[in-house]
Amino acid sequence: MNLQSPRNESRPQTRLARGDGVALWRQIERRLADEIEQGVFAAGARLPTEAALSKRFQVNRHTVRRALATLADRGLIRVEQGRGTFVREDVLDYALSKRTRFSANMQALNRRPGGRLLRTLVLPAEAAIAAELELAEGAPLLLIETVGEVDGMPVSVGAHYFDAQRFPGLIDAYERTGSLTPALRQCGLADYTRKRTRVSSRLPDGGEADLLQMPKTRPILVAESLNVDPDDRPCEYGLARFAAHRVQILVEN
Repeated sequence: MNLQSPRNESRPQTRLARGDGVALWRQIERRLADEIEQGVFAAGARLPTEAALSKRFQVNRHTVRRALATLADRGLIRVEQGRGTFVREDVLDYALSKRTRFSANMQALNRRPGGRLLRTLVLPAEAAIAAELELAEGAPLLLIETVGEVDGMPVSVGAHYFDAQRFPGLIDAYERTGSLTPALRQCGLADYTRKRTRVSSRLPDGGEADLLQMPKTRPILVAESLNVDPDDRPCEYGLARFAAHRVQILVEN
């Protein structure tokens, strides 16, 4: 994703009204706010540097800095130390309910869901995951790792664990369908529901930050979940990591 547009860095000079009683920083703030509202700077986009804005508006950096501080106070932008100033993204409500489905959640918000497969593999179950899935430690597991996207923006990294003996064709089915629910259906599981979700927060590691295109200094939400089949038998253990500045958890009764 291109967070910085050369077109935005090199916008032509903007003439401000001088001597009409409206402070220059206020005029800059209003102009940038209008451009954010009009989509000139999209959600998540990096704004031009202070130097570029100073040149555009023909003012000193202190004037630009005051305008940006006001935009930040209004919640329109966010400043990341060492990275720049960004248009604040809309925060998505990610609903946790009896049937929690990523694509369905995003479609309900009139957003475009997407994603990509990171890797699939078979591995022995460590003790904690084996206990969740009611398997013996060391039993073979299928792992499917994905990145979930909304309107082209990465919002989550997911690790999905399944009993390899129960779902031997799941990886092939997922690669055909690109989605877990239809893949599980092809493997004989017509429905599954969320039994519990445990949500915590922490800072991302380097790999998570890269995949989510976010700094390591901003928190992520970690949702540890267990899905069960209609007989209340565990069928999936999941670990989803969400960019906390893009997603908030909504619990539905």
